[in-house]
Amino acid sequence: MSVHRQPPQRDFADHVAAVQRLRRDFANLPEGAPVRLAKPTSNLFRFREDGDAPRLDVSAFTSVISVDPTTRTAEVGGMTTYEDLVAATLPHGLMPTVVPQLRTITLGGAVTGLGIESSSFRTGLPHEAVEEIEILTATGDTVVARRDNEHADLFYGFPNSYGTLGYSLRLRIRLEPVEPFVHLRHLRFGGGKEAMDALARICADSEYEGERVDFVDGVSFGPDELYLTLASFTPSAPWTSDYTGHDIYYRSIPRYAGTGPGDYMTIEDYIWRWDTDWFWCSRAFGVQNPTVRRLWPRSLKRSDVYRRLVALDRRTDFSRLLNHYRGRPQQEPLIQDIEVGVERGAEFLDFFHENIGMTPVWMCPLRLSEKGAPGEGGHIWPLYPLEQERLYVNFGFWGMVPMKRGQRRHHHNLLVEEEVTRLDGHKSLYSDAFYSEEEFWRLYNGDAYGRLKREYDPQGRLLDLYAKCVGNR
Repeated sequence: MSVHRQPPQRDFADHVAAVQRLRRDFANLPEGAPVRLAKPTSNLFRFREDGDAPRLDVSAFTSVISVDPTTRTAEVGGMTTYEDLVAATLPHGLMPTVVPQLRTITLGGAVTGLGIESSSFRTGLPHEAVEEIEILTATGDTVVARRDNEHADLFYGFPNSYGTLGYSLRLRIRLEPVEPFVHLRHLRFGGGKEAMDALARICADSEYEGERVDFVDGVSFGPDELYLTLASFTPSAPWTSDYTGHDIYYRSIPRYAGTGPGDYMTIEDYIWRWDTDWFWCSRAFGVQNPTVRRLWPRSLKRSDVYRRLVALDRRTDFSRLLNHYRGRPQQEPLIQDIEVGVERGAEFLDFFHENIGMTPVWMCPLRLSEKGAPGEGGHIWPLYPLEQERLYVNFGFWGMVPMKRGQRRHHHNLLVEEEVTRLDGHKSLYSDAFYSEEEFWRLYNGDAYGRLKREYDPQGRLLDLYAKCVGNR
């Protein structure tokens, strides 16, 4: 059931005034002080102490500035959530080309930290739809970066910089037209290679059995039970399913696989199909228990609510202490997204099921949509080097793995890192990482990053990428 909301909006004059105020606040920071933002939401899983550094108030940049149905573009504050952005674009029959799965991911966060969703096999990653970024740099200046101006190096280097090269205050992005409904078909496969081969064919053709495919993702429930979900825009639907209340989306996938006409959802409910239960992670809080689910308010079935509960548990150490006093094995948090070429996806799945054993696992194909001459370091987007024309698969797995006596600290996380490197893949940096500094800069193009850092943060007022994403500072 779609829940309509009125997104916060402000005009361009208000935005200009807000930028001027922010620059004054920046100038009033103690000389040489580190720069931090005061933000109400976060989707990072690198938990750390907040510290007592002064914070810049960026609440003025949480609004949609304008939506232009003619040019199919939107001007958006950098701290605007996708929930508010989608609420502003859908009434115009438009949506962002990629909408990450969780409502409170911000547009700026998805660009600087790399978002992904089921449209990514045809539209790439969120930053590829960006036409212009207004950035507050570590010197207190604001610059407008585009593909073709004097700050093009920052434009292309901004993705995967995680706020270490500056903060986005405004972005102009391209939108795409939508239909009111989405038709879903769930295909079952009995092994990883069979699923990966089918994924490659479907993404290459953008169609399956004569029907256009607009979205593709999948779920592995085990080594011999995998599903690909193919979704297509449609102007009408014979019915629509509601996964915001009692029913649970991921549990519907096996039920609808290979039966009848498939499933139907409104476009809004499809966009947020994973948020209600944080994929499947709500089960850790008992929210999938039918009794608890009836009592848990619909308004609190949201990913940001569950994340706050996880943050509370990390601060109090409640789960670890509970396991200790109950005599149960300690558990290691394994919250990661990784990407490997589709031709090596089955290898990763075999490794994961044998050595980790966590299920389900999310699968999402992606391919760069932007074509052109390679940039710094031989890649268009130098800090997250992906090959043009190559189809990758993102595997997402989020939960706790029991530890055995004598295993090294971060045992399962390190196994995953080592395997992803062996398979010539990459790991997203929103969660814990354990690379050595030498390996990290090799994987994430330290030479290109160093040149950008020297130009846009010569005094080192922002953390560097390694210190932030691995050092957890």
